[in-house]
Amino acid sequence: MSKRSLLRLAPVLGAALLIAAIPASAQTVLKLGHVLAKGSHYDVGAVKFCEEIEKGTAGRYKCQVYPASSLGGEREEIEAVQLGTQDFVLTSTGPVGNFVPEIKVVDVPFLFRDYDHARKTLDGPIGQEMLTRFPAHGLVALAWSENGFRHMTNNKRPIVNAADAAGLKMRTMENKVHMEGYRTFGILPTPMAFPEVFGALQQGVVDGQENPIPVILASKFSQVQKHLSLTGHVYSPALLLTSPRVWNKLSDADKKVFSDAAKASVAATRKKVNDDEANGIAQLEKEGMQVVRQVNSASFRDATKPAYVNYAKEFGAERIAAIQAIK
Repeated sequence: MSKRSLLRLAPVLGAALLIAAIPASAQTVLKLGHVLAKGSHYDVGAVKFCEEIEKGTAGRYKCQVYPASSLGGEREEIEAVQLGTQDFVLTSTGPVGNFVPEIKVVDVPFLFRDYDHARKTLDGPIGQEMLTRFPAHGLVALAWSENGFRHMTNNKRPIVNAADAAGLKMRTMENKVHMEGYRTFGILPTPMAFPEVFGALQQGVVDGQENPIPVILASKFSQVQKHLSLTGHVYSPALLLTSPRVWNKLSDADKKVFSDAAKASVAATRKKVNDDEANGIAQLEKEGMQVVRQVNSASFRDATKPAYVNYAKEFGAERIAAIQAIK
């Protein structure tokens, strides 16, 4: 190549070298795990959260969803977030009380009247104050999400009254508050990590389990359970948790993006819960489950009275009453 040609190419080559020297915008990839199937209410909320983060940060942050316990059970995932080896978890409150004892009160049976009551409580001052307790325990709570009102399934018999549940070996979460209440029904609580539940039901290790309609649907429990009773004995919130390692690195602007993404996630999850509640029972009947729609709720409430004596000692009667009084 002639000297004249080189001189002509010099500006072009210089510009190319300058562009090559500019570092590409770095992208941080974050992991969000949950235990339910792809397409479940958790998954809908998780996907929405990740979409909003990527959009709000113009791609500087991207998060990947790991559904169906692919990162472990809920307790394992919470521990991983606490340790900083996982970035986010969308989890029921079931195991969270083992990490943040102050929030166990939300798991008291028959604490919430309906979805409107539960959502108003958690979105309001009482629920938002609870979220401030998490950093002291090595976690950051971005928002209250939702699991739903829990109902009983089993392979032995229909449950209409509390006495019908007596003697059933029922899988429960590792949650002392739940287990204490369930014993008043005569249930034999059997704590078990969620990934093990389907197999335990299939093999007859336990007689039944209790979960919200969206979980029963997503987990295909109709394949291994005959009876569903709409007991609504506990409202089960969920939480979107992150690691302080992630949160403390964010700028104030990015923290707002993540917080707004969490709100959008909650809205998407609640919509999916509403849809599943509206259509899921008929679907489960179609899949072969025998559904008791009208249970004797008073018998279950009466049965829990001894447990409420202990709940009042642990959480304070005034605190329980304050939650129940919200309209």
